[in-house]
Amino acid sequence: MTDLPAGRFITLEGGEGAGKSTQIARLKDKLERLGHAVVATREPGGAPGAEMVRKLLVEGPAERWDGTTEALLHFAARRDHLRSTVWPALKRGAWVISDRFADSTIAYQGYGYGVDRRMLDKLYGIAVGDFRPDLTLILDLPVETGLGRAAARRGSETRYESLAVDFHGRVRAGFLEIATADPGRCIVIDATRDIEAVAAAIAAAVRVRLGA
Repeated sequence: MTDLPAGRFITLEGGEGAGKSTQIARLKDKLERLGHAVVATREPGGAPGAEMVRKLLVEGPAERWDGTTEALLHFAARRDHLRSTVWPALKRGAWVISDRFADSTIAYQGYGYGVDRRMLDKLYGIAVGDFRPDLTLILDLPVETGLGRAAARRGSETRYESLAVDFHGRVRAGFLEIATADPGRCIVIDATRDIEAVAAAIAAAVRVRLGA
């Protein structure tokens, strides 16, 4: 295929156990079959330096950091991710799909921990600037369902999963408020459905919003 559109940045967001990794793999395959070059990545992480920060954030005891420290670490990793992976890929015309981006920091550190939103907005401006995702898909499901799914695939990255249920309830509410406030960018996807139904909903959203 020729005359492919410029690179696009798609982010998948949601609480623990929402199925983001599974759906990113399916979306990547679909876009590649349409002729797009696709980079699948993740946050925190997605670049060598950012992956080092990831270990500090997702492993170990829950009390290791407070919300403000976490926010600083997330934005440091995000800056490295953008400079090393996301922006170069978009510049060469690839589509980038990221498992989490800045909305997760707002939901987890802002709504979950209560970190001041104005501070998070300032950090965003410093680390990211005016750059925004072209489309954000928020995979939504009840907290208990998500934590149950996450427990079934439990590995070493359990720090956030170990936080209290009411914390995760605030995170879920945060994601939904983010979507309501920015409907031009965000679409909420019902993640309680089976994998194929969720994949179909995501494909439809990408087709309608981005023409792919």
